[in-house]
Amino acid sequence: MHNQNPVVLTESDYQLLRPYMSRLSENDEMSLAHELKRAIIVQKDAFPIHGIGINSKVVVEDMDTRQISELMIVMPEYADIKLRKVSVLAPLATALIGFRKGEEVTWMMPGGLRHFYIKDVINHPDQS
Repeated sequence: MHNQNPVVLTESDYQLLRPYMSRLSENDEMSLAHELKRAIIVQKDAFPIHGIGINSKVVVEDMDTRQISELMIVMPEYADIKLRKVSVLAPLATALIGFRKGEEVTWMMPGGLRHFYIKDVINHPDQS
């Protein structure tokens, strides 16, 4: 089971992601559709400064392997693994969206259940 901390999204991120809900299973507790359904939607100025949204740069640590990964969560059309831009539909990005720096997230990845610690989140003031 994944972390039950509240998922917080900006209204603009929610609107960007909403069209994907109809194509995704809401039955799976570890899915983007499930996370969107339980999300708390806030205006941009109420979004936590270290919250993870679209275009957030994130540093996470795999708590089992201690491997640290840096990535930027982007819409699918902007994904580019060479630039560490990961689609919000990818399992790791789906696991992280809506969470905050300092939180732990447990999520089913292609290789099995993984545990992550969010070490840092960088958001630019002009992003949604």
